Amino acid sequence: FEASRTRTSSCPRRSESHWVETKLGAFCVIPQRRSSCTGPSQVRVLCHLNPTRVHATSHLAPTRLSRQLRRMDTKPEATQGQPAFLGKDTPLPTSPEGAVLDYVPNPRPGALFLVRFAAPEFTSLCPVTNQPDFAHLVIDYAPGETIVESKSLKLFLGSFRNHNGFHEDVTVGIGQRLFDEMKPKWLRIGGYWYPRGGIPIDVFWQSGAPPEGLWLPDQGVQPYRGRG
Repeated sequence: FEASRTRTSSCPRRSESHWVETKLGAFCVIPQRRSSCTGPSQVRVLCHLNPTRVHATSHLAPTRLSRQLRRMDTKPEATQGQPAFLGKDTPLPTSPEGAVLDYVPNPRPGALFLVRFAAPEFTSLCPVTNQPDFAHLVIDYAPGETIVESKSLKLFLGSFRNHNGFHEDVTVGIGQRLFDEMKPKWLRIGGYWYPRGGIPIDVFWQSGAPPEGLWLPDQGVQPYRGRG
């Protein structure tokens, strides 16, 4: 399979192991020998997409491993403006870096309008304790030439389930990636995080001043009050 580079530094498990980096992350390849007179019959792969978590472990023959990693490293593409994921059996990406956001032509390119996505059950991991963090995300944007396909956005947001990041980094990073790739006229994101350690954190980012004449309703998420 194609790899961006190979690190020959030893793996923590075995001295003959090595690391291979792909677009999806670093893989620790560990040869498994059946006997001293035969060559490697299997390789074990530890997928370290996140430095603090092991996301996948597999025992596969070398040829099957190569095919599997090649499939994992291949990003689906839209055909003639059609969605790349809609109507297809698509697994949840294992990391935000490996997730692909799909964009389709704006059906109303001459109109100024607002699109809103709400993700009330968004979750990621604390980068220090590895404990889950929960948030209500609201994404508003005024489309330019393209709009983001909702299934690809759902998969992208779901890929944060095993991603370690501070509230500020996660919220702003989502908004900036959407803005940089989709190039809307305007975009904002509100991250309303549930409290950890007794303190709720809300994070807000926008690309700039909203276009004149854009109907911009309130995001509708009240400040955290707890019970009562």
